[in-house]
Amino acid sequence: MRGENGIASSMPGGDVSGTGGARPIDLAHLARQTMGDRSLEQEVLALFVQQALSVRDKIVDADVGQRLLLAHGLKGSARGVGAFAIADCASAIECRPEDAGTLKRLGSLIEEVRDFVAAISR
Repeated sequence: MRGENGIASSMPGGDVSGTGGARPIDLAHLARQTMGDRSLEQEVLALFVQQALSVRDKIVDADVGQRLLLAHGLKGSARGVGAFAIADCASAIECRPEDAGTLKRLGSLIEEVRDFVAAISR
């Protein structure tokens, strides 16, 4: 269980079940990964957003080999922080690196996570 100062307990309904319509970051998963350390959660999320935005800016114009590397790296980081929709999308890019629709979806998911992290970091 998270302490009073944890992100999940400071946000209404912070813990998510992983069902459809869930938040873009599974805060319960993140709390387990960071042992409930709120400052570590914030640092990890900031680093993840920075990485995800960098990947978003590079992946469309990357050659197939570089695109696969970018997707693979992002997939692992996304799973670590609980951004499972991004991880699944990055995995789909690994299977179909030239699918423009999947690349566009990744960009949208990254923006959703960026906005979510900004909202919970206020």
